[in-house]
Amino acid sequence: MKIVFLDAKTIGDDIDLSGYEELGEVVKYDFSSSEEVPARVIDADVLVLNKVQVNEHTIGTARNLKLVCVTATGTNNLDKDYLDRRNIAWRNVAGYSTESVAQHTFAMLFYLLEKLRYYDDYVKEERYVGDTIFTHFAERFCQINGKTWGIIGLGNIGRRVADIAKAFGADVIYYSTSGSNTQDGYTRTDFDTLLATSDIISVHAPLTPNTERLIDAKALSKMKPSAIFLNLGRGPIVVEEDLADALESGQIAMEQRLTNLESGQLSMANRLTNMELTLENEVSRNICTIAEAHLDLSRKFDRALKVKEDDELVRVRLNVLENDVRKIKQRLEIA
Repeated sequence: MKIVFLDAKTIGDDIDLSGYEELGEVVKYDFSSSEEVPARVIDADVLVLNKVQVNEHTIGTARNLKLVCVTATGTNNLDKDYLDRRNIAWRNVAGYSTESVAQHTFAMLFYLLEKLRYYDDYVKEERYVGDTIFTHFAERFCQINGKTWGIIGLGNIGRRVADIAKAFGADVIYYSTSGSNTQDGYTRTDFDTLLATSDIISVHAPLTPNTERLIDAKALSKMKPSAIFLNLGRGPIVVEEDLADALESGQIAMEQRLTNLESGQLSMANRLTNMELTLENEVSRNICTIAEAHLDLSRKFDRALKVKEDDELVRVRLNVLENDVRKIKQRLEIA
């Protein structure tokens, strides 16, 4: 039996694959383009792959093929009708990523919800040490408790996210993309209601004809302007042009930066990045204005109290504020 790994590097270098050698001859390729696949699968009995497209064009030359193994959960890269016609079986790895994807969902949520980028920069750029009080309210955030969390796709991952969200005190609702998934203990609703009432929306559905381009301009327009949108599914579930338009217009507040962009959508990634830079520069300008005002007030306050110029604490505080303003102005000049 000949086993061919078509994109072994996509699962990392820390996995021991030696067990396959006990089953037969093993050939491993780091990566394979669609043009390279036909020559590499001619005499393969089993294919192991992650993201390689499997269809008549890529594996039509595989005269001995009996099984296709996908080293992931999603199988939208397989032409299942073609495999069925040739009596070629396929298997995926269902459930292996449930905990890690659920964890990543909350990592992205907290990054957006608690403005972690802003506050991390605020501390590292030494702006916090110049504050006159210990609290800072320029960027506010709220608790998950009491918020409505809408989940699109309540499979293994969706249920795990729902359970964790409930532990934080969220009111969880879900929409079944297949229309047939009703589960005890979870509140099912229609798509429009989920969009209109949710404070947080996360997608955990596979890419299917029912979900491709599901989140379009019409769907985005029904979300709350304050909604946080997280796409943990495939990129094509979202119409990226519509998403960019919604963000630019302020139609929705925040989104998870898409990692699964559609093929050829690097221009869209650049557009989203440029939007982020524009927003960051706008925030920096506001911070600069606030810092200058803070510096002016500090000087007036110190003069009013007739604090000596050689007072070390006053000098340190004023120096920090002056450096703060200078750094922000430099960042704006670079941008």
